[in-house]
Amino acid sequence: MENYSKQKNRDGALNEKISFLNRIDLSSSDIHQSVSLLKQACLDCGFFYVINHGISEEFMEEVFKESKKFFELPESEKMKVLRNEKHRGYTPVLDELLDPDNQVHVGDYKEGYYIGVEVPEDDPEADKPFYGPNVWPKPDLLPGWRQTMERFHQEALEVARKIARIIALALDLDANFFDRPEMLGQPIAVMRLLHYGAYVSDPLKGLFGAGAHSDYGLITLLATDDVPGLQICKDKDSRPQVWENIAPLKGAFIVNLGDMLERWSNCIFRSTLHRVVGNGQERYSIAYFVEPSHECLVECLPTCKSEKNPPRFPPIKCGTYLSQRYKDTHTDLNLYSKPQT
Repeated sequence: MENYSKQKNRDGALNEKISFLNRIDLSSSDIHQSVSLLKQACLDCGFFYVINHGISEEFMEEVFKESKKFFELPESEKMKVLRNEKHRGYTPVLDELLDPDNQVHVGDYKEGYYIGVEVPEDDPEADKPFYGPNVWPKPDLLPGWRQTMERFHQEALEVARKIARIIALALDLDANFFDRPEMLGQPIAVMRLLHYGAYVSDPLKGLFGAGAHSDYGLITLLATDDVPGLQICKDKDSRPQVWENIAPLKGAFIVNLGDMLERWSNCIFRSTLHRVVGNGQERYSIAYFVEPSHECLVECLPTCKSEKNPPRFPPIKCGTYLSQRYKDTHTDLNLYSKPQT
């Protein structure tokens, strides 16, 4: 990892260091090098780039173009597809509060759109949290929009499965460990389109594009435009916290580890604190959150525990864990039916 310039930010934290992450080439035939680079990244900061992943730059640009079309719609149109109890659909600015200790009474200055695995309403699985039909804008409003997003969702899941195989090898597991039906065979894979307005973040006032947080699941794939804003903190317990800017890399995914992988690996691999700081430019990104199935029991992996290092977390079902985390960070939907001030 290469680092450049460091200085203090307005909140006193050192956060102007620009970091370039390890690059994992999914087209490489040298699996040993890929495992080594990924393991080093997971031990160092929990973030890495994935290149040559199989999704063309032309299609990525098309997805960003279609995402922008949605966010440019009038607010009244976007509210017609407001997020439902299954976390599908539109999330307005300030809907999410990721860092309540520092974002006092103020949420994230971003808007988003959740798209999950499409499950028909009459399917028995549709009763589960995070499953069910997606919420889509009307076809005559955004022709072809749904088809573009569904294709990206499917292709990104295949990329995630390839990455999970390398992670399994880095944890001394069978390469197909995460491919099992209860894991990525039937995942809760959630794609989220994101738009950050032309705001300037102010850490002293707790104003952020996205507050400091770690992700909830196995891994997250992040595609971004060329506007910077993502920052990571390798040591969340350090005071002051040291924040490093992660440089966008055209055509690549920025991948980070989630809290479930931290639990699985018994903290050998850590989920890393990160946030988005606005600089007055509009910014678009697409986050793809990869979690196992609802019934998957997340418990310490056999290769990550010993007499000297017993399991640090109790087992928990994925669906239970995710439901609580989303409830903790999102606005109660009932508030949107009341007059807004």
